[in-house]
Amino acid sequence: MSVLGALIGVVLITTLGVSPNTSVIGALIAMLVGRVPLAMMRRMRSPHRQNLVQSAISGSTFAAANSLLTPIAVPFALGRHDLVWPMLAGATIGLAVDSWVLFRVFDSKLLPATAAWPAGVAAAETIKAGDSGGRKAAVLGAGALVGLVGALLKLPTSAAGVAFLGNVWALLMFGVGLTVAQYAPGLLDVNLNAEHVPHGLMIGAGLVALVQALLLMRKKRGPAAEPDAEAGAAVTSEPEVPTVPETRLRRGLLQGMGLFTIGAIVVAVGGGVAGRMSVPALIGWVALAAVAALVHQLIVGLAAMHSGWFPAFAVTLIVLIVGLVLHIPTVPLALLVGYTASTGPAFADIGFDFKAGWLLRKDAVPWKPFELAGRRQQYIAQLVGFAVALVVVAVAWHSFFADGRIPPVSKVYADTIGAGLDPGTMTTMLLWAIPGALIQWLGGSSRQMGVLLATGLLVATPNAGWMVLGALIVRRGYVLWRRRRLADRGDRAAVAASDEAAQADMSLVGAGLVAGSSLNDVGQLTKAL
Repeated sequence: MSVLGALIGVVLITTLGVSPNTSVIGALIAMLVGRVPLAMMRRMRSPHRQNLVQSAISGSTFAAANSLLTPIAVPFALGRHDLVWPMLAGATIGLAVDSWVLFRVFDSKLLPATAAWPAGVAAAETIKAGDSGGRKAAVLGAGALVGLVGALLKLPTSAAGVAFLGNVWALLMFGVGLTVAQYAPGLLDVNLNAEHVPHGLMIGAGLVALVQALLLMRKKRGPAAEPDAEAGAAVTSEPEVPTVPETRLRRGLLQGMGLFTIGAIVVAVGGGVAGRMSVPALIGWVALAAVAALVHQLIVGLAAMHSGWFPAFAVTLIVLIVGLVLHIPTVPLALLVGYTASTGPAFADIGFDFKAGWLLRKDAVPWKPFELAGRRQQYIAQLVGFAVALVVVAVAWHSFFADGRIPPVSKVYADTIGAGLDPGTMTTMLLWAIPGALIQWLGGSSRQMGVLLATGLLVATPNAGWMVLGALIVRRGYVLWRRRRLADRGDRAAVAASDEAAQADMSLVGAGLVAGSSLNDVGQLTKAL
């Protein structure tokens, strides 16, 4: 499955410019294998084994397409073929650190397992429906059929799916951003992306999100402090209680920063940058590369956690623009962009897979030891996928690039580096950073409203805004429709139970829509070939 996932990722990113979520494909194949009438195959009927398979295939897909092939294509597109191997080494380090940080900090206050992680819910519900059958399988199957048909008709049904799953406020801002991006050119005669308005909003929102992340890392004082699980202290074994305390969150991010710095040094030395820059300039480049990698993974991860979409291209483009403002030379800037691009997508994908595993292990007793052990096994499965992806990319990149099949986003990065920066671009971005920062601050870290508004503006998928906003209306209407059955509206327990049941139904429908859309994305392989 890892080999299949890596090949799908490489082919689609170089032809159609997309990297599909293959986790549902892995889960479906694992379920089919479990139905083979052989004794040894029956083991694959375990939902936890299926979860490991879908973790491996999705990890290899995003690693091959986004974290490895896209970065090495940047120097190649600039005509520096000699920098491909050093960039691949740096991208491999970036991918390894990216995944390790997520493994360390998943299910913390910053990246809680209770958050949306829509693609993870889709994978988990697919596995559970295949295991239990009945009404749940029928609802999810119907949703998947609608999602597949809608995607075949060029409708972004996955956008509607995530609207049934995530934080209402975050998704509302996401939908607003998508809608504004679609209609602003026609109504206001303004190309927001060309004016770098969404990029400015993302800068402001991203900086505030970073500050909010730092505040979440603060150590609690007094009796309310949560003991560190690594120290062997007792921690409440409930799925609603984060398994990663503030101490481990802080340690994981700081260690990640240190490892990203080491990776930046490797890129600088391997790419020949170290010998061409002064010592202060080299130190500044390494520091900027490390900070950009960490910030990139956090912003992409937060956006993916709430919306299921990650603005990796846009955030990397912001780093590129900052590099142009600082007048970083072409080769160091290309390596900076490639190193930054290697982080983020795999970070988000592992979050999706960990969410799927968390849902599948939620009812285990005792829960916490089972959850931590299962998460560790998923991480190992992801590493298998990463290793396979590295081999596939190392073998295949030359034939793809020689044939002119370069990821479109890498061409954009290379063209932007070659063209330089228009005067006034940074001023515009800084001005729009102010409202982005205000919206993010007002929404708080749990809603990520500024980041999601900027994400919607940057993604700008046609009709996706209507899908998100319409699904939010349907979601709220269904909750109210179920409440009508309650004779006594003052019974808070009954209302809460009704709302929970309504959300469970909406989650099944949303998971089906996402799964159906993912099937269509993988089906694009035939078109690419």
